[in-house]
Amino acid sequence: MKKFLITFLSIQILLSNQLAAQSQDLDFMHSTGKIYVVVAVIVAIFIGIILFLVYLERKLTKLESLIEQ
Repeated sequence: MKKFLITFLSIQILLSNQLAAQSQDLDFMHSTGKIYVVVAVIVAIFIGIILFLVYLERKLTKLESLIEQ
């Protein structure tokens, strides 16, 4: 139980330091205006994934209808 508690506390300390560093990076990205570029790239990737999945679903539907006939 002691090992678990020590491990848990050390992970919490490491994560809190990591979150503090991320907030400073976010402030830097926001102040330079590059956060909008990052958001635009992420949105473009998600839109691409969604379009690919729609295309794949249509293709699979056509193949399934061919198999049924």
